[in-house]
Amino acid sequence: MTSKVNKDLLLKNLDKLHTTLLGVLCIRRNLNIENCKKRISHNEVLINHVGKNWYCEIDNIRITINSYSFTIIAAHKMGIKL
Repeated sequence: MTSKVNKDLLLKNLDKLHTTLLGVLCIRRNLNIENCKKRISHNEVLINHVGKNWYCEIDNIRITINSYSFTIIAAHKMGIKL
């Protein structure tokens, strides 16, 4: 679980969010989304800070961000839990 302070820290630094060109291509191909920043800034996103990463979950998508460099290190569809 994350504190409001950590969540606000991520949201205030969205302009620093980045990934590699290969990361952008994989996100577009695998998740069919163009703008991770828009997803992360959505009101209903769940943001957890665990260790060195933030985990942002919305619309069955999890975006993992390194909390020091603001690099998107993974983005994938979450499995359906029964």
